[in-house]
Amino acid sequence: MSGAGDVLEVRDLKVYYYTLTGVVKAVDEVSLNVKEAEVLGIAGESGCGKSTLGYALLGLIPPPGRIAGGSVVLDGTDLTKLSEGELRKIRWSKVSMIFQGAMNVLNPVYTVGHQMSEPLIIHKGYTQKEALNVVSEALKQVGLNPEIVKRYPHELSGGMKQRVVIAMALLLKPKLVIADEPTTALDVVIQAQIINLLKKIKQEEKTSMIFITHDLSLISEIADKVAVMYAGKIAEVGPSEEIFYNPQHPYTQGLLKSIPRLRSKEKITWIPGVPPDLRRPPPGCRFYPRCPYAMDICRREEPKPIKVGDQHYVACWLHAKS
Repeated sequence: MSGAGDVLEVRDLKVYYYTLTGVVKAVDEVSLNVKEAEVLGIAGESGCGKSTLGYALLGLIPPPGRIAGGSVVLDGTDLTKLSEGELRKIRWSKVSMIFQGAMNVLNPVYTVGHQMSEPLIIHKGYTQKEALNVVSEALKQVGLNPEIVKRYPHELSGGMKQRVVIAMALLLKPKLVIADEPTTALDVVIQAQIINLLKKIKQEEKTSMIFITHDLSLISEIADKVAVMYAGKIAEVGPSEEIFYNPQHPYTQGLLKSIPRLRSKEKITWIPGVPPDLRRPPPGCRFYPRCPYAMDICRREEPKPIKVGDQHYVACWLHAKS
Protein backbone atom coordinates (compact mmCIF):
# COMPACT_ATOMS: atom_id res chain seq x y z
CA MET A 1 0.00 0.00 0.00
CA SER A 2 3.07 2.25 0.05
CA GLY A 3 5.26 3.50 -2.75
CA ALA A 4 7.72 6.07 -3.97
CA GLY A 5 6.91 9.67 -3.19
CA ASP A 6 5.22 8.99 0.15
CA VAL A 7 5.33 11.96 2.53
CA LEU A 8 3.88 9.81 5.32
CA GLU A 9 4.11 6.06 5.79
CA VAL A 10 2.40 4.45 8.80
CA ARG A 11 3.08 0.77 9.46
CA ASP A 12 1.30 -1.49 11.98
CA LEU A 13 0.62 1.42 14.34
CA LYS A 14 -0.82 0.51 17.74
CA VAL A 15 -2.20 3.03 20.22
CA TYR A 16 -3.45 1.51 23.47
CA TYR A 17 -5.01 3.11 26.55
CA TYR A 18 -4.04 1.29 29.74
CA THR A 19 -7.02 1.76 32.06
CA LEU A 20 -8.05 0.17 35.35
CA THR A 21 -10.76 -1.80 33.55
CA GLY A 22 -8.53 -3.12 30.78
CA VAL A 23 -6.43 -2.19 27.74
CA VAL A 24 -8.36 -0.18 25.14
CA LYS A 25 -6.98 -0.97 21.69
CA ALA A 26 -8.02 2.36 20.12
CA VAL A 27 -5.75 1.97 17.07
CA ASP A 28 -4.64 -1.58 16.32
CA GLU A 29 -2.10 -2.40 13.59
CA VAL A 30 -3.09 0.43 11.24
CA SER A 31 -1.07 0.93 8.04
CA LEU A 32 -1.52 3.73 5.51
CA ASN A 33 0.42 6.18 3.37
CA VAL A 34 0.00 9.72 2.02
CA LYS A 35 1.74 11.13 -1.06
CA GLU A 36 2.69 14.72 -1.85
CA ALA A 37 -0.35 16.98 -2.48
CA GLU A 38 -2.66 14.06 -1.70
CA VAL A 39 -5.68 14.22 0.61
CA LEU A 40 -6.42 11.05 2.57
CA GLY A 41 -9.90 10.99 4.08
CA ILE A 42 -10.39 8.88 7.20
CA ALA A 43 -14.02 7.96 7.91
CA GLY A 44 -15.89 5.86 10.42
CA GLU A 45 -18.31 5.94 13.32
CA SER A 46 -17.59 7.87 16.52
CA GLY A 47 -15.14 5.93 18.68
CA CYS A 48 -13.53 4.02 15.81
CA GLY A 49 -10.08 5.54 16.46
CA LYS A 50 -9.95 8.32 13.83
CA SER A 51 -8.93 11.18 16.14
CA THR A 52 -6.63 8.94 18.20
CA LEU A 53 -4.81 8.08 14.98
CA GLY A 54 -4.44 11.78 14.16
CA TYR A 55 -3.04 12.61 17.59
CA ALA A 56 -0.67 9.64 17.43
CA LEU A 57 0.88 10.97 14.21
CA LEU A 58 1.96 14.08 16.16
CA GLY A 59 2.97 12.16 19.29
CA LEU A 60 0.19 13.82 21.30
CA ILE A 61 -1.47 10.79 22.90
CA PRO A 62 -2.48 11.76 26.48
CA PRO A 63 -1.99 9.38 29.43
CA PRO A 64 -2.93 6.63 30.08
CA GLY A 65 -2.53 6.09 26.34
CA ARG A 66 0.70 5.41 24.49
CA ILE A 67 2.01 4.15 21.18
CA ALA A 68 2.42 0.42 21.78
CA GLY A 69 4.03 -0.48 18.46
CA GLY A 70 4.54 0.30 14.80
CA SER A 71 6.14 3.21 12.97
CA VAL A 72 5.19 6.68 11.71
CA VAL A 73 7.67 7.73 9.04
CA LEU A 74 7.34 11.37 7.97
CA ASP A 75 9.66 12.55 5.21
CA GLY A 76 12.11 9.74 6.04
CA THR A 77 12.05 10.17 9.84
CA ASP A 78 10.32 7.72 12.20
CA LEU A 79 8.50 9.99 14.64
CA THR A 80 7.94 7.16 17.14
CA LYS A 81 11.71 7.05 17.77
CA LEU A 82 12.05 10.75 18.63
CA SER A 83 12.17 12.37 22.06
CA GLU A 84 9.58 14.94 23.10
CA GLY A 85 12.10 17.72 22.47
CA GLU A 86 12.78 16.47 18.94
CA LEU A 87 9.05 16.14 18.26
CA ARG A 88 8.47 19.78 19.27
CA LYS A 89 10.85 20.88 16.52
CA ILE A 90 8.85 18.91 13.93
CA ARG A 91 5.32 19.86 15.06
CA TRP A 92 3.99 22.86 13.10
CA SER A 93 7.13 23.01 10.95
CA LYS A 94 6.76 19.62 9.18
CA VAL A 95 3.40 18.37 10.42
CA SER A 96 0.56 20.39 11.92
CA MET A 97 -3.02 19.84 13.00
CA ILE A 98 -6.32 21.64 12.59
CA PHE A 99 -7.90 20.63 15.86
CA GLN A 100 -11.56 19.81 16.36
CA GLY A 101 -13.45 22.76 17.87
CA ALA A 102 -11.62 26.06 17.36
CA MET A 103 -13.03 27.60 20.57
CA ASN A 104 -11.28 24.88 22.60
CA VAL A 105 -7.98 25.41 20.79
CA LEU A 106 -7.59 29.18 21.02
CA ASN A 107 -6.58 30.63 24.40
CA PRO A 108 -9.27 33.14 25.47
CA VAL A 109 -6.83 35.42 27.35
CA TYR A 110 -4.49 36.12 24.43
CA THR A 111 -5.12 37.98 21.19
CA VAL A 112 -5.16 36.14 17.87
CA GLY A 113 -1.94 37.87 16.87
CA HIS A 114 -0.15 36.79 20.04
CA GLN A 115 -1.13 33.15 19.61
CA MET A 116 -0.35 32.97 15.90
CA SER A 117 3.04 34.64 16.34
CA GLU A 118 4.28 32.07 18.85
CA PRO A 119 5.19 29.27 16.36
CA LEU A 120 7.12 31.74 14.20
CA ILE A 121 9.06 33.10 17.16
CA ILE A 122 9.86 29.63 18.53
CA HIS A 123 10.66 27.81 15.26
CA LYS A 124 11.99 30.62 13.07
CA GLY A 125 13.44 33.05 15.62
CA TYR A 126 11.34 35.96 14.31
CA THR A 127 10.84 39.12 16.31
CA GLN A 128 7.28 39.93 17.36
CA LYS A 129 7.03 42.57 14.60
CA GLU A 130 8.34 40.20 11.90
CA ALA A 131 5.98 37.45 13.10
CA LEU A 132 2.95 39.75 12.98
CA ASN A 133 3.74 40.69 9.36
CA VAL A 134 3.76 36.99 8.40
CA VAL A 135 0.59 36.38 10.43
CA SER A 136 -1.20 39.21 8.59
CA GLU A 137 -0.41 37.60 5.24
CA ALA A 138 -1.55 34.20 6.53
CA LEU A 139 -4.88 35.68 7.61
CA LYS A 140 -5.36 37.20 4.16
CA GLN A 141 -4.75 33.77 2.63
CA VAL A 142 -7.71 32.34 4.54
CA GLY A 143 -9.94 35.30 3.71
CA LEU A 144 -9.70 37.22 6.98
CA ASN A 145 -8.94 40.88 7.65
CA PRO A 146 -5.43 41.22 9.16
CA GLU A 147 -6.87 43.61 11.74
CA ILE A 148 -8.21 40.67 13.74
CA VAL A 149 -4.69 40.13 15.12
CA LYS A 150 -5.79 42.60 17.81
CA ARG A 151 -8.95 40.69 18.68
CA TYR A 152 -9.60 37.98 21.25
CA PRO A 153 -11.17 34.64 20.25
CA HIS A 154 -14.55 35.47 21.80
CA GLU A 155 -14.84 38.45 19.45
CA LEU A 156 -14.84 36.18 16.37
CA SER A 157 -17.58 34.05 14.83
CA GLY A 158 -17.26 30.26 14.64
CA GLY A 159 -16.22 30.38 10.99
CA MET A 160 -13.63 33.08 11.67
CA LYS A 161 -12.12 31.10 14.55
CA GLN A 162 -11.90 28.00 12.38
CA ARG A 163 -10.09 30.01 9.69
CA VAL A 164 -7.64 31.30 12.31
CA VAL A 165 -6.88 27.72 13.36
CA ILE A 166 -6.35 26.75 9.71
CA ALA A 167 -4.03 29.72 9.20
CA MET A 168 -2.04 28.70 12.29
CA ALA A 169 -1.66 25.15 10.97
CA LEU A 170 -0.29 26.50 7.66
CA LEU A 171 2.00 29.24 8.97
CA LEU A 172 5.24 27.28 8.70
CA LYS A 173 4.24 25.57 5.43
CA PRO A 174 4.33 21.98 6.78
CA LYS A 175 4.46 19.00 4.44
CA LEU A 176 1.48 17.37 6.14
CA VAL A 177 -1.65 18.88 7.71
CA ILE A 178 -4.02 16.75 9.79
CA ALA A 179 -7.55 18.16 9.82
CA ASP A 180 -9.59 16.61 12.63
CA GLU A 181 -13.30 17.32 12.02
CA PRO A 182 -12.46 20.88 10.84
CA THR A 183 -16.08 21.75 10.03
CA THR A 184 -17.75 20.43 13.20
CA ALA A 185 -20.48 22.75 14.56
CA LEU A 186 -20.29 25.03 11.50
CA ASP A 187 -23.27 25.74 9.26
CA VAL A 188 -23.31 24.34 5.72
CA VAL A 189 -22.30 27.65 4.11
CA ILE A 190 -19.18 27.96 6.28
CA GLN A 191 -18.48 24.24 5.79
CA ALA A 192 -18.39 24.76 2.02
CA GLN A 193 -16.05 27.75 2.44
CA ILE A 194 -13.66 25.72 4.62
CA ILE A 195 -13.62 22.80 2.16
CA ASN A 196 -12.94 25.14 -0.78
CA LEU A 197 -10.17 26.81 1.22
CA LEU A 198 -8.48 23.47 1.97
CA LYS A 199 -8.72 22.51 -1.73
CA LYS A 200 -7.08 25.80 -2.70
CA ILE A 201 -4.26 25.30 -0.17
CA LYS A 202 -3.63 21.79 -1.45
CA GLN A 203 -3.36 22.98 -5.05
CA GLU A 204 -1.28 26.10 -4.40
CA GLU A 205 1.05 24.83 -1.67
CA LYS A 206 1.21 21.14 -2.70
CA THR A 207 0.37 20.30 0.90
CA SER A 208 -0.52 16.73 1.86
CA MET A 209 -3.53 16.35 4.15
CA ILE A 210 -5.33 13.84 6.31
CA PHE A 211 -9.00 14.79 6.59
CA ILE A 212 -10.72 13.08 9.54
CA THR A 213 -14.51 13.06 9.74
CA HIS A 214 -17.55 10.84 10.25
CA ASP A 215 -19.25 12.68 7.35
CA LEU A 216 -18.69 10.74 4.12
CA SER A 217 -20.31 13.48 2.04
CA LEU A 218 -17.57 15.90 3.13
CA ILE A 219 -14.85 13.39 2.36
CA SER A 220 -16.25 12.92 -1.15
CA GLU A 221 -15.70 16.65 -1.78
CA ILE A 222 -12.01 16.78 -0.90
CA ALA A 223 -10.32 13.36 -0.61
CA ASP A 224 -8.21 11.69 -3.29
CA LYS A 225 -8.09 8.49 -1.26
CA VAL A 226 -10.31 7.17 1.55
CA ALA A 227 -9.57 4.90 4.51
CA VAL A 228 -12.60 3.51 6.35
CA MET A 229 -11.91 2.68 10.00
CA TYR A 230 -13.88 0.32 12.20
CA ALA A 231 -13.10 -0.55 15.83
CA GLY A 232 -9.49 0.63 15.63
CA LYS A 233 -8.66 -1.03 12.32
CA ILE A 234 -8.70 -0.13 8.62
CA ALA A 235 -11.61 -1.98 7.00
CA GLU A 236 -11.07 -0.63 3.49
CA VAL A 237 -8.79 1.84 1.74
CA GLY A 238 -8.63 2.98 -1.84
CA PRO A 239 -9.08 5.80 -4.36
CA SER A 240 -12.06 8.00 -3.50
CA GLU A 241 -14.06 7.09 -6.63
CA GLU A 242 -13.66 3.35 -6.02
CA ILE A 243 -14.70 3.63 -2.38
CA PHE A 244 -17.83 5.62 -3.20
CA TYR A 245 -18.91 3.86 -6.40
CA ASN A 246 -17.61 0.35 -5.79
CA PRO A 247 -17.34 -0.25 -2.01
CA GLN A 248 -16.18 -3.76 -1.19
CA HIS A 249 -16.44 -4.02 2.61
CA PRO A 250 -19.92 -4.59 4.11
CA TYR A 251 -19.23 -1.84 6.64
CA THR A 252 -18.39 0.70 3.91
CA GLN A 253 -21.50 -0.35 2.03
CA GLY A 254 -23.58 0.16 5.17
CA LEU A 255 -22.16 3.63 5.78
CA LEU A 256 -22.90 4.73 2.22
CA LYS A 257 -26.47 3.38 2.33
CA SER A 258 -27.13 5.55 5.41
CA ILE A 259 -26.48 8.79 3.47
CA PRO A 260 -29.61 10.57 2.17
CA ARG A 261 -29.53 11.13 -1.62
CA LEU A 262 -31.64 13.77 -3.32
CA ARG A 263 -32.12 11.95 -6.63
CA SER A 264 -32.39 8.41 -5.33
CA LYS A 265 -35.54 6.49 -4.43
CA GLU A 266 -33.50 3.92 -2.55
CA LYS A 267 -34.60 3.57 1.06
CA ILE A 268 -32.17 4.86 3.69
CA THR A 269 -30.89 2.04 5.89
CA TRP A 270 -28.59 1.84 8.88
CA ILE A 271 -26.14 -0.62 10.35
CA PRO A 272 -27.77 -2.54 13.23
CA GLY A 273 -26.01 -2.92 16.55
CA VAL A 274 -23.13 -0.89 18.02
CA PRO A 275 -19.32 -0.99 17.69
CA PRO A 276 -17.57 -3.45 20.03
CA ASP A 277 -15.97 -2.65 23.37
CA LEU A 278 -12.31 -2.13 22.43
CA ARG A 279 -11.21 -3.52 25.79
CA ARG A 280 -12.63 -6.87 24.72
CA PRO A 281 -12.97 -6.86 20.91
CA PRO A 282 -14.48 -9.99 19.34
CA PRO A 283 -12.09 -12.58 17.91
CA GLY A 284 -11.71 -12.71 14.16
CA CYS A 285 -13.27 -9.84 12.19
CA ARG A 286 -14.42 -7.08 14.52
CA PHE A 287 -17.39 -6.29 12.29
CA TYR A 288 -18.83 -9.81 12.15
CA PRO A 289 -21.45 -9.33 14.95
CA ARG A 290 -23.07 -6.61 12.77
CA CYS A 291 -22.30 -8.01 9.32
CA PRO A 292 -25.13 -9.44 7.19
CA TYR A 293 -22.64 -11.67 5.34
CA ALA A 294 -20.77 -13.10 8.35
CA MET A 295 -19.34 -16.60 7.88
CA ASP A 296 -17.82 -19.08 10.35
CA ILE A 297 -14.28 -18.03 9.45
CA CYS A 298 -15.14 -14.41 10.29
CA ARG A 299 -15.71 -15.45 13.92
CA ARG A 300 -12.41 -17.29 14.16
CA GLU A 301 -9.75 -15.50 12.10
CA GLU A 302 -8.96 -11.86 11.50
CA PRO A 303 -8.94 -10.95 7.78
CA LYS A 304 -5.84 -9.35 6.29
CA PRO A 305 -5.91 -6.60 3.62
CA ILE A 306 -6.61 -8.06 0.17
CA LYS A 307 -6.01 -6.15 -3.06
CA VAL A 308 -9.24 -5.80 -5.03
CA GLY A 309 -8.27 -3.02 -7.44
CA ASP A 310 -5.59 -0.47 -8.25
CA GLN A 311 -4.46 0.71 -4.79
CA HIS A 312 -7.77 -0.61 -3.41
CA TYR A 313 -7.54 -2.94 -0.40
CA VAL A 314 -10.22 -4.51 1.78
CA ALA A 315 -9.96 -6.58 4.98
CA CYS A 316 -12.84 -9.02 4.44
CA TRP A 317 -13.10 -12.81 4.11
CA LEU A 318 -15.69 -12.43 1.35
CA HIS A 319 -12.90 -11.45 -1.02
CA ALA A 320 -10.39 -14.01 0.21
CA LYS A 321 -12.90 -16.72 -0.69
CA SER A 322 -13.33 -15.64 -4.32
